[in-house]
Amino acid sequence: MRDAHCVSHENVARHTNDICKIVFGSLLKVKSQNYLGIYLSKDKATVVGLASNGGSRNVLACFSVTIEEQSEQNQQALAALITQGCAERELEFSDVAVALDCALFMQHNVHSDFSDPKRVAATIRFDTEEALATDISDVAIAFKIAASDKDGSQLTVFTAQQKILSDIILSLQSHDIDPVTIEPDVNCLSTFISRNVSLPESQQGATLFGLLSRRRGYFAILSRAQEASAVRTFLVGPTQDRAQLLTRETLVTTTLAQAGEPISSLSIVDSCDSIDSQQLGKKLGLEAGTVDLAEAAGIEPQSLTDCDDPVDFAIAYGAALANFEKAQSINFRNDFMPYQGKKLRLQNALKFASISVTLLLLAVGLYFHMQLLKSNKYVGRLRNKFSKDYSAVMLGQTLPEKTSPTRKLGSELRRVRDVKSGLIGARGQKSISSKLALILEAFVKCAAPTDLNVDSLTITDKTMSIDGDTSRRSNTLKFYNVMRSNFEVLPKRVEEKPPRDNFSITLELKK
Repeated sequence: MRDAHCVSHENVARHTNDICKIVFGSLLKVKSQNYLGIYLSKDKATVVGLASNGGSRNVLACFSVTIEEQSEQNQQALAALITQGCAERELEFSDVAVALDCALFMQHNVHSDFSDPKRVAATIRFDTEEALATDISDVAIAFKIAASDKDGSQLTVFTAQQKILSDIILSLQSHDIDPVTIEPDVNCLSTFISRNVSLPESQQGATLFGLLSRRRGYFAILSRAQEASAVRTFLVGPTQDRAQLLTRETLVTTTLAQAGEPISSLSIVDSCDSIDSQQLGKKLGLEAGTVDLAEAAGIEPQSLTDCDDPVDFAIAYGAALANFEKAQSINFRNDFMPYQGKKLRLQNALKFASISVTLLLLAVGLYFHMQLLKSNKYVGRLRNKFSKDYSAVMLGQTLPEKTSPTRKLGSELRRVRDVKSGLIGARGQKSISSKLALILEAFVKCAAPTDLNVDSLTITDKTMSIDGDTSRRSNTLKFYNVMRSNFEVLPKRVEEKPPRDNFSITLELKK
């Protein structure tokens, strides 16, 4: 019966372990760390896939899709084209981030009375509504702290209509794309610049980056004292003089910018390649140059063949970087339709699995405990039933091993006879009276010379113990010498307590 219980218990434990491995193994299985960045406007999307490779970033694919017909289903059509483009390139990904085109949001400068980010986040809607003097109940808000001091914080606030964000999120989700973050395009572009473009070692001051796509213009400042900060965005018309537009906007930007370091150089990116950087630099009085975005991203120029615009590529690349950095981002989804994607589902599944496994282990433990109680109860009933019948063999002392009771009784009988007769027995022992006579004879010999005092004398059939004292230590040694004529002297204690020398000895009769 015991063996059967052990086998069943081992099977239960083994099956429980297998269940735990299956549950947690299936929950913790995650796709490869590939991230998707999408730069999304009303009728166009640029997609960049990034892979994490030992701390470095590799561009897996990049492409742009455009819809020609304008309709209310633009975002649905774009989501379908994005899904199709990823499938054609066999592009797999784990997380998605979206960069929102500047035509879909507005940027404001707002003051907050607080410096703590948590308190700023708690009051940002009130401060924004007060600054804009309008109802913002249907608006989603994202913000960035530009500067802080004892009087509060200067905030860069971005506002977007909730309906626009809802259309984007629901359209992407209908194609199994659930963005973790939705950030302003200018912030994603600033992230790309700060992570991929480095300043020359010999350069003093900050660098102003002016980037012109075919439809948008962006300014960002990069210095050694701080990361790239978003400054301004503006629209670029198809018929405008791009060099003249960039000259005018650069003068306005350098006037309004409040960087920690003075602006000493200008870096230009023009998607149409229509601006002479050297000539523009002389006109502005700044050292000017160009930036190759493909080189900054670590790819060949031909890799951008499927992308309509290198600036759009940099924005989508910067959006994908939000998944690498894991830092606080300017995310519209923190305020509207918070992300409920696979990460949170995985966390909830893990919590549910943990509770389930805990209950399972408790049930298994309770089962083992009940089996143990049942076995102990059964053993107790057997003990009570048979204890009376088997008390003769179950209780009492066990007999000594290798000892004959008859021999031991005969030895005790001979010892008693020897003691009563006063004769030497078969073992060579002397009677107590004989030992006492020898001790008294020794006392007579040494009592006077050693000034001996005896406090106690104990005699047994084997040993004798004497406690007493003499006048000094040399007399105690003389007493020991006299006693050694007939006995083996085993000193136990010698202690000098003036004017006497106390001793305690044990004597055994010599054989």
